[in-house]
Amino acid sequence: MRAVDIILRKRDGGALSRDEIRFFVAGVTDGTLPDYQASAFLMAVLLRGMTAEETAWLTEAMVDSGVRVDLGDIPGPKVDKHSTGGVGDKTSLVLAPLAAACGLVVPMMSGRGLGHTGGTLDKLEAIPGFAVRLSIAELKAALSSVGCAMIGQTDAVAPADRKLYALRDVTGTVESIALISASIMSKKIAEGIDALVLDVKTGSGAFMKTAADARRLAGSLVSIGNACGVKTEAIVTSTEAPLGCAVGNALEVIECLEVLKGRGPADVIDVSAALTARMLVLGGVAADDADGERRARGALASGAGLDRFRRIIENQGGDPRVVDDYHRLPSAPERHVVRAPRSGYLTTLDARLVGEASVALGAGRDRVEDHVDPAVGIVLAARPGDQLREGDSVLELHYRDRARLDRALMFAERAIGVGDTRPAPRPLILEEVHQ
Repeated sequence: MRAVDIILRKRDGGALSRDEIRFFVAGVTDGTLPDYQASAFLMAVLLRGMTAEETAWLTEAMVDSGVRVDLGDIPGPKVDKHSTGGVGDKTSLVLAPLAAACGLVVPMMSGRGLGHTGGTLDKLEAIPGFAVRLSIAELKAALSSVGCAMIGQTDAVAPADRKLYALRDVTGTVESIALISASIMSKKIAEGIDALVLDVKTGSGAFMKTAADARRLAGSLVSIGNACGVKTEAIVTSTEAPLGCAVGNALEVIECLEVLKGRGPADVIDVSAALTARMLVLGGVAADDADGERRARGALASGAGLDRFRRIIENQGGDPRVVDDYHRLPSAPERHVVRAPRSGYLTTLDARLVGEASVALGAGRDRVEDHVDPAVGIVLAARPGDQLREGDSVLELHYRDRARLDRALMFAERAIGVGDTRPAPRPLILEEVHQ
């Protein structure tokens, strides 16, 4: 069996066998398959797609490339949440401590930023000392003591996905339903959870640009999860504009802390509460969505979620003083304001362009080896629907390097649309997918 033959078959639109997929994944895992062939395979899958059967085999092979974690000796329902990624999507840092405060065990295994979207691990690493690389033994100890751990993939869990994930980010092969499905579900099936809630993003700031594509992805993820014995549901949410008012790692940590203190942006609170509610229902802690949301918002109001996040930070080696003193987080030295070009209503704040601007500042990666600057990013001074006067602040860019700022402005200035009519409000939560 040769890798080039597998690439050619998929390039030409053919279906691959289970053995061919397992051969390819094994080569990625043990390093016998070079990056250029892995990249060619990813591009062929992006362009030609995979059947549901092929996608299931790919997921299975990626799970079997490592170990399956056994959390059976830790009492309580184990429930995780995963987002497909969107600009300003920071809900994991809110709902993980909320869900743990409400009685769930939350083993959250997350990824880094892909393309123009931020990654949970990059945000957590903005907290000085926060360790995301835990062994399975350390993961289990954290779950036993705090009820939650927020980590990256261990070396033992789905190692094939870790390699392919990094390549997808820099080869233009992110937006594939098959690859996204296998990547997400291989990690989730391997981490030993009972149930999973998925936040499938759609819109300009997401990888699924249309609601129809998001629905297809949600169906693929839910089908794989339930077939593998993990109770799985998905919520499709809109990301036409960035979620919240902060884009960039340390800035988003601050916004999450503000949410946990009960004074953050309403959209972040609403989506976090809805996702937490579904986690509580699937975990058997809440009777229904209304009960789950009441419990989640109660944990916000009481400060229980904030206290749990403080404990998570401390348990994973981070500086818990950041909860009360934001000056302990990285901060960019310079600011630049992008202003409204005319008076009217802010009709558009294109999430993808804001995300591209943030990456240009250094908050994300163009290449696997790129360094992420946790301090830089963008703060939204206005939201779609706001009335503006010419010259009002719309975006505040936090930057370190003038050349990077100039590149970021090429995206940021195009992200803003101002018109004479206030746009109709768009719902954040579009639909739920149960099976």
